[in-house]
Amino acid sequence: MQYSKYHEAIHKQMLSLALRNDVLFIGQQVHYQDFYGTLKGISLDKRIEMPVAEEMQMGFCIGLALEGFLPVCIYQRIDFMYRAMDSLCNHLNLLPIISRGQFTPKVIIRTTIGNDKPVNPGRQHTQDLTNVFQAALKFPVVKVTTEKEVNDAYKDAVTLSSPMLIIEEQKLYYKES
Repeated sequence: MQYSKYHEAIHKQMLSLALRNDVLFIGQQVHYQDFYGTLKGISLDKRIEMPVAEEMQMGFCIGLALEGFLPVCIYQRIDFMYRAMDSLCNHLNLLPIISRGQFTPKVIIRTTIGNDKPVNPGRQHTQDLTNVFQAALKFPVVKVTTEKEVNDAYKDAVTLSSPMLIIEEQKLYYKES
């Protein structure tokens, strides 16, 4: 399978983010693998592999953000983010309000809608939960489906003073055969 222009745009955005001293990539499949080829060429020093503990991962990323890092918090699939809802909704989402603006942790959250080909992993790995997260969160939640949307979203994620959740579609990573 060959990667699509969509995938290439994501990879270029990850390479661009990796040039920043404050960026770390946190998640599963980020150190021992390269997250579907999107982290290829990024130093392993910038990639921290996490156990299957989504809530802990989000808390870890919030802590890094509070210490001045810009974590790119990567979840393999959006379906797994339900496991991080407390840290996501009650901490990252509300900390600026709870702290009266004293703390505004900036985290770029990156996730995917799973692909059902070549093997269908089941409904619990392929749902589009974009609307759920848009309704639950006060910060931007965007689903990207084109190269332009990818580039715009990641550029916005860097320039905004808030967190941002970017949802990619795995089925768009590969060229049609």
